[in-house]
Amino acid sequence: MKIVQDFKAFAMRGNVMDLAVAVVIGAAFGKVVTSFVNDILMPPLGVLLGGLDFKDYAFTLIAATETAPAVTLNYGMFIQNVVDFLIIAAAIFMLVRAMVLMQKKEVVPVDTPIPPTQDQILLGEIRDLLKNKE
Repeated sequence: MKIVQDFKAFAMRGNVMDLAVAVVIGAAFGKVVTSFVNDILMPPLGVLLGGLDFKDYAFTLIAATETAPAVTLNYGMFIQNVVDFLIIAAAIFMLVRAMVLMQKKEVVPVDTPIPPTQDQILLGEIRDLLKNKE
């Protein structure tokens, strides 16, 4: 039963729940980007490159026979997936960059010295009293 308790403690930590939400949102975002690439970006690009669909780009390794389909190296699909990845990576970069810029950074002026805390003042007084005792 120790394993079940350990797993429950692991699963209920805040970071794991945040990660689960991020995975679900990321999967949905990936579908949107895939649709954008497949349905909006690649068709005009294919027209510009002579009317070919990138999905059709393949290199045949073994020709099809009556009993077996052809073995192909589908580099067009690879190109399409690379474009998907680049768009997702750029969107995530922009999101992270925006979050970093939105975070407030505390700026301490260089000219203004930071006053000592109450603990530092008390420790200084104790130090001075011990010096005077000697």
